[in-house]
Amino acid sequence: MIDTTRPIAHFVGFAALLRQSGFAVAPEQTMAWLAGIELLGPTGVEDIRRAAHATLAPQPERLADFDALFDAHFLGAVAQGLEAEPSDEEPMRAAEDSSVGPEPMFGDETHESGAKATSAERLSARRFALGNEGETLRRFARALPARVPRRRGYRWQSARGGPGTDARRMVRDAMRNAGEFVRLRRRKRRLRQRRIVVLIDVSGSMKERTQAHLAFTHALVRAATSVEVFTMGTRLTRITRPLRLRNREQALGTASLLVADWDGGTRIGDALNAFLAVPRFAALARGAALIVLSDGLERGDPTAMADAVARLARLAWRIIWLTPLAADPSFEARTAGLVAARPYLDRLGDGGSIDSICSNVLDMASEAA
Repeated sequence: MIDTTRPIAHFVGFAALLRQSGFAVAPEQTMAWLAGIELLGPTGVEDIRRAAHATLAPQPERLADFDALFDAHFLGAVAQGLEAEPSDEEPMRAAEDSSVGPEPMFGDETHESGAKATSAERLSARRFALGNEGETLRRFARALPARVPRRRGYRWQSARGGPGTDARRMVRDAMRNAGEFVRLRRRKRRLRQRRIVVLIDVSGSMKERTQAHLAFTHALVRAATSVEVFTMGTRLTRITRPLRLRNREQALGTASLLVADWDGGTRIGDALNAFLAVPRFAALARGAALIVLSDGLERGDPTAMADAVARLARLAWRIIWLTPLAADPSFEARTAGLVAARPYLDRLGDGGSIDSICSNVLDMASEAA
């Protein structure tokens, strides 16, 4: 028998143990597991185990490892056969701008040159000064509302023509004209803005462009009504909320406090999979315009990156990948990550300057929904 009245921290500790052992466990899965334990009122350890299998969803090939960790944590058994090859990488972490918890530990080592891509996690802080992109971003902010990508909504509006007949308005007219239908009324679906999701690579190889990318996303968040922004390096961090601040310097300064992996390693595939592993994050990409600002220098498994982009392509309306390497007229996708992901991208464009990024986003926004 297992004591289900023990402190909740013991159960939460098991989820933390799984993440330390390389299992992808989202906070929602942990909450679902705890809710299942409370709802079902299990009488034995196997009930707890089955609830964990159903909600924490271990990979079939690692089910034995999962059970061994479960036994070690709850029954005091010794977990055997879990020793993996030594690695300096940690599982990808996802953080939100609304999260409350301990402040991230900032490392002393950072990439100074920004010339190399690595998979090692290095935590650091950044300070941003105002750049000279103001006029370009002001023109972009003025042009975007009229060209933002839209989709048909569920509400109707009156129209001069269209396939739909507005029967309600016709009945109201008839009540004013002795029951006679004197005019054929038409209606059409209202248009709603598509959500725009931006993923910014903040690794060392993109160090020189990070500030410009954040300034661009600040203008984008201020100009459009539905935008979500994430940074990715060795971690995934949601920074939408601070970018909604009106003052750009204040917005960038607040966002810099949330991101702990500035100028660190590059694990694009892990970051995209971490994005997809959190249900509320993945839901943001459904039907959205997805913009990735990255050089695509993946240091991890390019197959994982391709699989993640393929899954995103099935969710999103459009995916455009803007890389500074495309500023070269002779640019071709040659890195293993970009070559693997290229078939799933709707556009691979120039992200070498604010002008080119704004131009590509406006072109995408002009495409028919």
